Amino acid sequence: MTVTLTQGILIAVFALIAGFDFWLEGLYIFRPMIVCTVTGFLLGDLTMGIMAGGLTELAFAGLTPVGGTQPPNPVMAGIMTVVIAHTTGHSPAAAIGLALPFSILMQYIILFYYSIFPVFMTKLDRYAKEANTSAYTRVALLPTGIVMITYAVFTFLCVYAAQGPMRDLVNAMPVWLSHGFEIAGGILPAVGFGLLLKSMLKSDLIPYLLIGFTAACFIKFGNLMPVAVIGVAFALIEFNRTKKQNDNDQKIKKMIEESRLGGDEEDGI
Repeated sequence: MTVTLTQGILIAVFALIAGFDFWLEGLYIFRPMIVCTVTGFLLGDLTMGIMAGGLTELAFAGLTPVGGTQPPNPVMAGIMTVVIAHTTGHSPAAAIGLALPFSILMQYIILFYYSIFPVFMTKLDRYAKEANTSAYTRVALLPTGIVMITYAVFTFLCVYAAQGPMRDLVNAMPVWLSHGFEIAGGILPAVGFGLLLKSMLKSDLIPYLLIGFTAACFIKFGNLMPVAVIGVAFALIEFNRTKKQNDNDQKIKKMIEESRLGGDEEDGI
C-alpha cells in the first residue's frame, strides 16, 4: 500500500503539532500510543495503528532523557512504525526496529538545535535590556517555529517522498534480516517495560507482578479485558491497604502527641 499526497500532508501537519508538544512537553500527545493511533487513522488503518501504538509505547516506556543522554525521538518512532507497517506489509513488531533509524536521526537533529539555539540568548538579553518586547517575543518564539517546521518537513520527506525507496529497501532485505528486525522489535517492548520497572517496582509489589504475569501467560483469555480488571482489582487492594495504614499511622501519631501534651500539663501542675 502507498501513502497518498493528501495523507502525507496530513501526517506532516500532525507531526508539526506533536513535535511542538514534544518540544514543550505540555499535553503529551507526542507519546507513541497517541502518535501511532492518529497516524493509523490518517492512513485508514486504525486497528494497525492501535496495535503499533501499544508495542511502541511499551518500547519507550522506560526511555527518558538523563543528563546529556537522549533516547530516540518518540514522534518519529510512532509515525514511521505505522507507515512502514502500512506500506511494506510487515508486522508492527518488525516495523519498530525498522523505524528506529528515522527516530534516531530526528533526535540528532534536535540535539543539533540544542547546540545552536543558545546563540539567540545574546539578542534576547539585549532586547530585554532595551525593553523591546515585540522583538524579544519574536526571537523567543523563533526556535520553536524552527523545530515545528523541521518536524513537518522531515516527516513529509520520510512518509511520502521517500516511501518508494524505503519500500524497495525493506522488500529487498533477506529473510533472515527481516526476521532479525522482527525479533528485535518484539524484544524492545519488554526492554522498555523492564527499564520502567527498574525505577518504579517496589519489593512489596512483586507478588502482584508475579500473579499478573502468571495469569496473562497461562490462562487463555479471549481478550485483555480480564487482565485489565485483575490489575484494577490489585490496584484497589493496594490503595485501600495503603490508605488504611496511613490512617492508622496518623491516629497513632495523634495519640502520641496528645499523651505528650497531657504529660507536659501534668508536670507543669
